[in-house]
Amino acid sequence: MLLDEIKKENDIKNIPLEQLPQLAGEIRTFLLEHLSKTGGHLASNLGAVELTMALHYVLCLPEDKIIWDVGHQSYTHKILTGRKEGFEHLRMLGGMSGFPKRSESPCDSFDTGHSSTSISAGMGYVCARDLNKENYQVVSVIGDGALTGGMAYEALNNASQLKSNFIIVLNDNEMSISKNVGGISSYLGNLRTAEGYNDLKIEVKKGLNRIPGIGPATVKKIHKAKDSMKRLLIPGMFFEDMGITYLGPINGHDCARMIQVFQEARKIQGPVLVHVKTEKGRGYEPAMRHPARFHGTAAFDLEHGIPLNKNGKANYTDIFSTVMRKFGDREEKVVAVTAAMPDGTGLKRFRNMFPDRFFDVGIAEEHAVTFAAGLALGGLIPVVAVYSSFLQRAIDQIIEDVCLQKLHVIFAVDRAGLVGSDGETHQGCFDLTYLSMIPNMTVMAPKNKWELSDMLKFAVKYQGPIAIRYPRGEAYDGLEEFRAPIVLGRSEFLFEGEKTALLPVGSMVKTGEKVYRQLKEDGENPTLINARFVKPLDEKMLDFLAAGHSLIVTMEENVKTGGFGMAVADYMRMNHPQVQVLIFAVPDQFVEHGNPEKLKEKLGLDPVSIYEKIKEAR
Repeated sequence: MLLDEIKKENDIKNIPLEQLPQLAGEIRTFLLEHLSKTGGHLASNLGAVELTMALHYVLCLPEDKIIWDVGHQSYTHKILTGRKEGFEHLRMLGGMSGFPKRSESPCDSFDTGHSSTSISAGMGYVCARDLNKENYQVVSVIGDGALTGGMAYEALNNASQLKSNFIIVLNDNEMSISKNVGGISSYLGNLRTAEGYNDLKIEVKKGLNRIPGIGPATVKKIHKAKDSMKRLLIPGMFFEDMGITYLGPINGHDCARMIQVFQEARKIQGPVLVHVKTEKGRGYEPAMRHPARFHGTAAFDLEHGIPLNKNGKANYTDIFSTVMRKFGDREEKVVAVTAAMPDGTGLKRFRNMFPDRFFDVGIAEEHAVTFAAGLALGGLIPVVAVYSSFLQRAIDQIIEDVCLQKLHVIFAVDRAGLVGSDGETHQGCFDLTYLSMIPNMTVMAPKNKWELSDMLKFAVKYQGPIAIRYPRGEAYDGLEEFRAPIVLGRSEFLFEGEKTALLPVGSMVKTGEKVYRQLKEDGENPTLINARFVKPLDEKMLDFLAAGHSLIVTMEENVKTGGFGMAVADYMRMNHPQVQVLIFAVPDQFVEHGNPEKLKEKLGLDPVSIYEKIKEAR
């Protein structure tokens, strides 16, 4: 097998050009065999195989730099830099990351995980290279979905001023996670029809330069007239009008052709964008038919593409989806907003039933929030569904455009807490902190699937900014008998006792219940409370607890700094200093990838660890 000859970076250069298609097939087979067992980002990686191979064939790593936007298409890059063995434990605790990691290999130039950052980082490398008088290539690879993010245009605008070489590869598969939307998608669709122009330009330039004496001079004259010619042949000329040389579109599954174009791109003084057309999921029929479903997949049956170990139980996203679908019928002013993730956030059903009230703004969380503010001012009730980690990108807009104006915008914060396999860039461990710090914001977290439904109903009737954060995965169906009406800023007493009070938030109520049962077995009679509201803090409940309890134990899937536990501790220190507060939260660190339950054990957030710490504190 050719793949056996790839043991380290640059080994691909030893493989003859005509054998590269065979290597591409072997890489796809390798990815399918391994990801069907471990799960991972499949469709994006299958689509970027030849593109990655061509870059590695032209560049010399780690001296040259490749910056992958988001990074979920970097598996072939990892294979070609000698990390095949790491796929046995891909995205597992202690195993290889699913994203580029500088700590993993010197061939990983930039740690990524969020979208639309690669051009900015690449430009930073270029400027550092030039100031240091060094001589290496810098290539930023960005998808057409990521090109809907505003940061990409800020970087393109800035990059147009460069006088030295900087290659931007636009990996165009017409997808982000879900189908792309908006003007840039339509623009690229038009460019895809203009392939002949750039082929003609390259071949004519080569031919003329071969003519002694008059060839180069003729090229210069033609170069002066090129803009007029291009405007006749290519619609828009968006990139060239910004001062960025445009090459493409190129067949992203033709290695030889891409190698030729990348070699040409290296010679250009200034920024150059190479438009490469690829097919997401290429080589695996189920992923080609359902690229969104195979964007990030769990282990699956390779023959049929069916997920393994699916228990059929609803997860929190499913519950949100069902409730939103019902609101579509009952509340005509409810509208839904998402940032390129109708499937991931559970809004697909709402979109299908109420297309006029559904808005996918692309990978543009900042715009999504301010757009929602405008919807609210227009008399609608916008529900912004977004992952916790991605909502971080819009903190300024939440502060300035929603909370400052006290607008009724509902934030459905999915994937809150420890999400697992995607690691540091995707753990939703900061939202309680960054949302709670903002004046006028109300923050809730449900204990189980029924409470998520109740909180959404409460949020729709509420007036003002409000966020509901809920975890990834199976929705807890315990404590069904406890369903007290939701009252602003009021907790829910589940079991009333004495001395020790357990005060978990949202997903940690399940853990708190287990700790409660264990303490009961020891003959103790603790109190168990479902916090419900992180902000406003239930001060009356804390005053009540202070009268009959000497220890309050808070539990949250959020960083300790600025979180719920610290708010409780500050209040008790100021008003009831005799009461001890024991905080269980994510420590001041970025949490690596791995199974969420194993991560909780490592962080001391599992029932056994909490129980033992409580016993020590008594």
